[in-house]
Amino acid sequence: MEFSGHIAAKGMFEDALKRLKVLIFARAVVVSFFLGSYYIFRIGDVMFLSPAVFSSFIVSLYALTIIYAVLLRRVKTQARLTVFAYIQIVIDIFTETVLVSLTGGIASWFSFTYLLSIIAASIVLSRRASYYTASLSSVLYGLIIEFQFYYRPASVAEGGFSETAYIYNVFAHMVAFFLVAFLSGHLSERLHIVTEALQRKEMFIDDLRALSKDIVESMPSGVFTTNLDWGIVTFNTAAQKITGLGLADAIGKKPHDIFPFLKNIEEPFHRVEGEITGRGQTLYIGIRFSNLRDSEGKRIGMLGIFQDLTQLKAMETEMRKKEKWAFIGELSALIAHELRNPLASLKASVEMLLEKKVSNQHADQLMKIALSEMDRLNGIVTDFLLYAKPQQMRKDFFDLNRSLKDLAMLLCGSESVNKNIKISEDLQGELFMTGDSKQLQQVFWNLGTNAIDAVSEGGELIISTEKKDGSIEVVFADTGKGISKDDMDNIFYPFFTTKEGGTGLGLAIAQRITEAHGGKIKVEPNGAGAGTTFRVVLPVLDA
Repeated sequence: MEFSGHIAAKGMFEDALKRLKVLIFARAVVVSFFLGSYYIFRIGDVMFLSPAVFSSFIVSLYALTIIYAVLLRRVKTQARLTVFAYIQIVIDIFTETVLVSLTGGIASWFSFTYLLSIIAASIVLSRRASYYTASLSSVLYGLIIEFQFYYRPASVAEGGFSETAYIYNVFAHMVAFFLVAFLSGHLSERLHIVTEALQRKEMFIDDLRALSKDIVESMPSGVFTTNLDWGIVTFNTAAQKITGLGLADAIGKKPHDIFPFLKNIEEPFHRVEGEITGRGQTLYIGIRFSNLRDSEGKRIGMLGIFQDLTQLKAMETEMRKKEKWAFIGELSALIAHELRNPLASLKASVEMLLEKKVSNQHADQLMKIALSEMDRLNGIVTDFLLYAKPQQMRKDFFDLNRSLKDLAMLLCGSESVNKNIKISEDLQGELFMTGDSKQLQQVFWNLGTNAIDAVSEGGELIISTEKKDGSIEVVFADTGKGISKDDMDNIFYPFFTTKEGGTGLGLAIAQRITEAHGGKIKVEPNGAGAGTTFRVVLPVLDA
């Protein structure tokens, strides 16, 4: 606040100093114009006391103006400036009095110069000063007229003025002096108020600009602005530090000259990331753009804010590596757990067969157990390989509805499917799509068998299709027992299963293949004990 007050006081002093300089200059102009023209044309020459005296008077006024200009340079405070202004106004009034006296008194053409001093006092000083000036002017002008009437009767007789005319002349001038003082003082006061308000607003705007500049310069993010031609206009300190470019090097350049990854991006863009070479190393930069508008909302350029994301990207990469190794470790433990059970059964069966103490019938049962466990092991390994390393995707143009009808027939004919479970279809028109038909058939098989396993006797599985918003949805809706909230977040996790004898890879494989096709699987519970709906959303790809 003290700093702002100091700035305000300094502004007022500079404004007053400026007005006083204008007064000095205006005085020289008035002297040159009026007195010079009066002297040249010799208006009322008979009233001159002496041409030499009048010439000396003009020269003295010029000398006085020069003295004012020299002394003004030494005035450094508001108080001294006010005193100096009063001195000039008083000297001007006495000078005008001498001028009026020299040029005819009541008949002088220069009595109006008092009005100039009154106006000058109101502008340079204050409203009160204009009244002081009017009072002094009235007194001095009255003395001139009184002196002329009583002590220079010859001029009175020569001019043909009566005593009443003299009195009225003084009265009229006094009224004019105070009327001008009132009007000019009022206008000057309003002018001062408006000027001070404008100065305060300008100071406020300057403070805001300075604050905005300080904020921009203090930001850790790089900030730059451009004009409508995409030429960079401002480039803050952080921007210079990140890119390694100086202000002079950046101004005038296009953003893509500094950030090459912007060249191949079409406007409009808002958030862009890419690499640049700065400070002798490769940096990963993220930039956010927004329109720059003036006070009327008209677009005048662009604002770009960017950050050095190199360390963040390195941390993300390191985090992904750690997550990957953690996942591999967890997956390895799950694989070991899944393989241990069938291997234990297989080992026990083989050991009993090697002892040769079992009957032939018992030996046949052990062999069947061993073969079953080997099939189970093979299934686990096959499913895991399919999940861990999916086959390369082929692009086939195939009839999706035909594939789903074949799936329904296979499910109905499967020995593992309860014959009392109803499988129905609700397929929309003809649906052809592009994708790996074999892999997608695996997705549908896994979802179909998963739904069948969840449906109890007398339940139903509905397979339907729908095309909307540039995508195809394949829906598997069952009336099974549903999925609990606790299990919902884990159903696509490898080796997670709630079924006895399941590998827990079916849904994980389905999700992996679907995502490879640019799609996703949505799970929607139908309600408590009312089953589950799986939606396979696939994009419509060109053949």
